[in-house]
Amino acid sequence: MTLSDFALVRPADVESAVAARRDHPQSRYVAGGTDLLVNMRHGIDGAAQLIDLSGIEELTCVKATLAGLRIGAGVKLGALARLPLIAERYRAVGEAATAVAGPGHRALGTVGGNLCLDTRCVYYNQSEWWRQANGYCLKHRGDICHVAPQGQRCHAAFTGDLAPALLALGAEVEIVGAAGRRRCPLAELYVEDGRAHLALAPDELVATVLLPPDPAPSAYGKVRVRGAIDYPLAGVAVALSVADGVAQRLRIALTGTNSRPIVLAGTDALIGRPVDEKALHEIERLVQKQVQPMRTTVASAQYRRLAAAGLARRLVASLAAS
Repeated sequence: MTLSDFALVRPADVESAVAARRDHPQSRYVAGGTDLLVNMRHGIDGAAQLIDLSGIEELTCVKATLAGLRIGAGVKLGALARLPLIAERYRAVGEAATAVAGPGHRALGTVGGNLCLDTRCVYYNQSEWWRQANGYCLKHRGDICHVAPQGQRCHAAFTGDLAPALLALGAEVEIVGAAGRRRCPLAELYVEDGRAHLALAPDELVATVLLPPDPAPSAYGKVRVRGAIDYPLAGVAVALSVADGVAQRLRIALTGTNSRPIVLAGTDALIGRPVDEKALHEIERLVQKQVQPMRTTVASAQYRRLAAAGLARRLVASLAAS
């Protein structure tokens, strides 16, 4: 399908962008456009006006300070993956950025865009005629979730790669809106709702990601249908520091299984314990208990559950060994 006509606004700063969205509530923010424009072509998203954030300098800066690392939401994923500091100290972030789609997507896609990626479902991410023939769905223009017809909640899954890596490292985000600026843990950006998974006011945008200065060693891995391009069926990020075989810090986050990226609960009980077979089995059990994959992809929910657990075990074991 072709794109419908729309006006394009190019604000010079964040405040002007927020003002443009406030004055035109039906407009949409766009940076790389690798997700939004595809949805617009499919008739899923529509906007009479797009607010182009790509020319705002504040959003494209990366700065290391004593307080940690500041990453502008407009930084391109490909550029982020190539930063030496990312590879040296925030490995999971670099691996996650490199795992996003293909080189062309990473050359355009941005940090903020990947964090605010729309949720996905096999019944939603289809052409207009396909969705119409299927009676649409609860997420868009319909009143039934085809994944769980008896329920009242959309189960479309969040599939951004960056979020779990940043969550595992304890990232925060700075959000800008008409009411001013606010800062919060990244986890508070998300809600377990496939239709409205972002806790943002209509005019708000994510401006900056903030990472702590002393991260634990970290890694990210994902399972997908093809070895490239595809979104994760399950993605796992682990941050783990070990001394004499004993876990000192451990944080695990996941994507692709729920309507929001999740931080695995219960890992604090493993701190101060050896990273042995018993601990690895406990991590697998925690993952399988907490992830909630549904029939939103071509792969089965049980496969994604087991894949997430296996990935978590493998990454923890690898970090502990190194």
